[in-house]
Amino acid sequence: MFTFQKEAQGAFKVLCDGYVTSESGTGIVHQAPYFGEDDFRVCLSYNIISRDEAPICPVDDAGRFVLPVTDFAGVHVKQADPDIIKLIRSRGRLVKAESVNHSYPFCWSFVKDKRFANWLRDARDWAVSRNRYWGTPIPLWVSEDFQEIVCISSIAELEKLSGEKIKDIHRDSIDHITIPSAKPGNPPLRRISEVFDCWFESGSMPYAQVHYPFENKRDFEDCFPADFIAEGIDQTRGWFYTLLVISTALFGKPPFKNLICNGLVLAEDGQKMSKRKKNYPDPMYMVDKYGADSLRLYLTNSPAVRGENLRFKEGDVLNLLKEVFIPWLNAYRFFVQQVERWILSFTQSLLAFVHKEMEAYRLYTVTPRLVKFVDNLTNWYVRFNRKRLKGRLERKIV
Repeated sequence: MFTFQKEAQGAFKVLCDGYVTSESGTGIVHQAPYFGEDDFRVCLSYNIISRDEAPICPVDDAGRFVLPVTDFAGVHVKQADPDIIKLIRSRGRLVKAESVNHSYPFCWSFVKDKRFANWLRDARDWAVSRNRYWGTPIPLWVSEDFQEIVCISSIAELEKLSGEKIKDIHRDSIDHITIPSAKPGNPPLRRISEVFDCWFESGSMPYAQVHYPFENKRDFEDCFPADFIAEGIDQTRGWFYTLLVISTALFGKPPFKNLICNGLVLAEDGQKMSKRKKNYPDPMYMVDKYGADSLRLYLTNSPAVRGENLRFKEGDVLNLLKEVFIPWLNAYRFFVQQVERWILSFTQSLLAFVHKEMEAYRLYTVTPRLVKFVDNLTNWYVRFNRKRLKGRLERKIV
């Protein structure tokens, strides 16, 4: 069809895999390992690509074709569709062209601009009250006609206005308390029955945890806003949102400088992990069998650190153990007594890179570099120096 990548390794090979069937379509599909999970898996199994090198990507960060796609370079991939069809037709290779409606994972939530912004733009009004018994009582005392409203700002103020000693501020301890009306002859004010939404309490965490503004003011100011917070992607409309709303209302600024958002870890079949279904391996079993570092590396090198979902596969943890940690251990045992400038320099460069990237909260760039280091160490350095190192050791023994 096109020959732009004809010089690339593995170009124009016919592969076979069960995820493509003849029940719909032609039963033939091209492979784009940079973009598709199944494509990546299939190409990896046929050695078209390797784990330590990024697959070929003919598209830039803005979604436009780049060289060597000369016919459409600089054109957005979707805008190029009509021209691609036209070119195929002109070559007499077009069998059929039609539009198909289907779900497509187009990324509307580009992290630098839109993931949180789109949610905030479409955010609905937040009703912070709940008709429950347990919760933080909303401190509003009102008249029967709601023409007189008093918002209590502290326990001390409530004691002053009511004339009662306050020991507990839950509903069972304060609902009976009344405040005299400022209008002579009117009935006393009573607290409304609602409590705060629990998410309001979560969003108040930076202040409530240090009892601000009633005490620890200096401690609060030294730590606010937080350097970073971390939670799952599901908190976009939960904790992240309520933290931001309350902080903006109080101080006109966000309550955190950086936000690390992880995706959700799902069962291997894509379902939610469930204690009832027991559709996941026990964490301690994984640690005991494969080691804690294998599990850590698997998770930190997964889509979860980019805010995407991960289908947890025990076999992938085993592969990391065999492909990374066992070779690493063998390399350590092989030259543990050798001091080499190159590998030390490489290690120092790696340390500087890790420090720089972690300060910028880019964990997703660190783990691939660590894996690359292990590959260079085991598959290049040790192999190139095997005879020399063995020779030194043998002479020393003699």
